[in-house]
Amino acid sequence: MDGILIIDKPGGMTSHDVVARVRKIIGTRRVGHTGTLDPFATGVLVLLVGRATRLAQFLTRAEKEYEAVIRLGYATDTGDLTGRRLEESANEVNAESQRTQRFRREDIEPTLASLRGEFEQTPPMYSARKIAGEKLYELARRGEQIERRAVRITVNKFESLTGDEAVLKQNDDGTWDLPVQVVCSAGTYVRSLAEDFGRKMGMGAHLAQLRRTRAGQFKIEEAITLEQLNEIAQTDSLGEILISSNVALSHLPAVTLSADNVRRTIHGIDLQVDGIVTKEWQSSQAVRMSDSHDRLIAIGVYDESRKTLHPTVVIASE
Repeated sequence: MDGILIIDKPGGMTSHDVVARVRKIIGTRRVGHTGTLDPFATGVLVLLVGRATRLAQFLTRAEKEYEAVIRLGYATDTGDLTGRRLEESANEVNAESQRTQRFRREDIEPTLASLRGEFEQTPPMYSARKIAGEKLYELARRGEQIERRAVRITVNKFESLTGDEAVLKQNDDGTWDLPVQVVCSAGTYVRSLAEDFGRKMGMGAHLAQLRRTRAGQFKIEEAITLEQLNEIAQTDSLGEILISSNVALSHLPAVTLSADNVRRTIHGIDLQVDGIVTKEWQSSQAVRMSDSHDRLIAIGVYDESRKTLHPTVVIASE
């Protein structure tokens, strides 16, 4: 049982909780995921099953797409709705202004546009990123603050999801909600985008909702719930929903191996590829190595100087 499962993660569970639940449902320990979702978040969680767990490194850097709700009015210590409300600071508008102000598209769009493009983002303390072996949120819960190195991210889309002129919805407590769509590089914290948006608007803000609608090529329409997975497993139909490793890595270039080269590749022997290299290949390019039945045998790394593919991750066995 090898391949990829696309799960629609429910709110209230960690990504590790989902992995543990799937292990129990399908009866195998070899299950991993390609990118953490916060417990309150929902949506696409890409799981690797069996030998496919070896392929995580080729999927974790995929572009992500989200639908989110930014709540303007106050900030929280976690940057999302699960955190503790912070006291109003000097740069926040007062509650009366929040209740009476009407935000229009021309008020919002320039601020959204200013947060699109390539820039550096500092990981929040309440995140799963590890520093010196410890997750940042574990340090934050102990009241510790440490210096974090900013990382380069790309935000390709950061747009309002409402079509009318009044793009914000006012809540009974005087806060305002802005539904947005975000398309960004892996490693981008949408919570931090929400906080930055609030600062630029002159008030506190946090993330009220977050739903991942795409991870790389995998879309929410392909995802199944844990309940659906359980039903499928009980009918022994898992093979019908598992996505093959070859399909999952279709963004990588590929070569088809002869029967003899399949055997050589399984044993880790370099493959000479002088006649099949394309101009797009660069040194250290990852390449799918498949047999004539479209079964993934290995991922090879191209050596431009020697014109060879070295099998670095072997999936198949004899």
